[in-house]
Amino acid sequence: MAVVKKIVVIGTGYVGLPLAVMLARSGYEVIGVDIEEGVVESINRGVLHIAEEEIARIFQEDEVKKNLHAQNSPCPADVFIISVPTPLDQKKRIADISQVISAVESISPHLRPGNLVIIESTVPPLTCRATIAPLIEKSGLKVSQNLFLCHCPERILPGDVFFEIVHNDRIIGGLDEKASQMAKEIYASFVKGRFYLTDDVTAELVKLMENTYRDVNIALANEFAAVAEGLGVDIMQAIELANKHPRVDILSPGIGTGGHCIPVDPWFIKQVDPVNSRLIQTARLINDEVPYKIAAKIRRALRDIKEPRIVVLGVTYKPDTYDVRNSPAIRIIELLRDDGYQVEAYDPLAEGYHYSSIKDLAKGADCLVALVEHQIIKKELEENMAEIKKVMRHPLILRFYHKVDEGKRGAEPDSGLV
Repeated sequence: MAVVKKIVVIGTGYVGLPLAVMLARSGYEVIGVDIEEGVVESINRGVLHIAEEEIARIFQEDEVKKNLHAQNSPCPADVFIISVPTPLDQKKRIADISQVISAVESISPHLRPGNLVIIESTVPPLTCRATIAPLIEKSGLKVSQNLFLCHCPERILPGDVFFEIVHNDRIIGGLDEKASQMAKEIYASFVKGRFYLTDDVTAELVKLMENTYRDVNIALANEFAAVAEGLGVDIMQAIELANKHPRVDILSPGIGTGGHCIPVDPWFIKQVDPVNSRLIQTARLINDEVPYKIAAKIRRALRDIKEPRIVVLGVTYKPDTYDVRNSPAIRIIELLRDDGYQVEAYDPLAEGYHYSSIKDLAKGADCLVALVEHQIIKKELEENMAEIKKVMRHPLILRFYHKVDEGKRGAEPDSGLV
């Protein structure tokens, strides 16, 4: 097997840049390719443009500085890794793989016999063999003969990328055994998790199944919450009691699903088999409806207040992350603003939304809505609830699916507690 010396990573965002950093640390010469000039300049200046503390520390190591460089276009290499986004076409509800196609077309002039192409981008099943392989073969090379193609889906979590990229098990789906072994050798340079080798279609489906499983279970929790509300039942207590059963593990309901995977990936399964994905589609629709229901609850709570001033806490897609991609909190804020409400949004973790204290934000407010309760938000609310209410014009505080401590159960809830 040829010795790999040079790796080109196409796309240096949340997925590609940490990968490039870890490969450079492992001793490979790594070229990060991005169409954004500002991103390229930042990397070459030694400035990390994603908020990942441990990756930022590794980024400054001498080995990484020596081995990692960025540019706007690909160049010849031994391995090409594509880690560009595959967003959802919101109208058609199908994967937009145009960036993947553009990335493959950009590397085609630089492909040489013996090269390995790895797709990390999340794609619908059959994409590698039905779309990417034919594109590659336009170069005159033949996949599985003198060029090798593999799908290795990313497994990271924004906010904890270093641990995830190093310790998570990896699925490696080659179009042939040699491609799988070549890809495994690359990732084994820094991955401490286990490797599972399979074919490309299985790997494509497994990635989608992982996030769809979570989406369906979140939808079940959200549907239970809707039923419980109609019955006047405390859903958090009901879930806690149901989970006493040894074979039951119901998730907590929420304000909707967000992030770069869960709201998107299930549609990729529906795209390839709409007949056999009815439960998946229904779950997706249930979770997409939740922000509208939350916005309606807020409107009902404010029905007797004229021109209310609303302060929202938390805009990220889930607690204790800085990531705002596909955030249901932002969707709720948009819905309220579209209805003419005055809404101010703040978040201690999201860039551009910082504040000094909740008490300062609450001065003169009619309603304080905690949409995303980071630990720092939860702590201040619990420690200073009385003082926060005192400075508000109307002491209305809405907290959604807030778990009440066992010792406080049955006590008077906070005003507006949902």
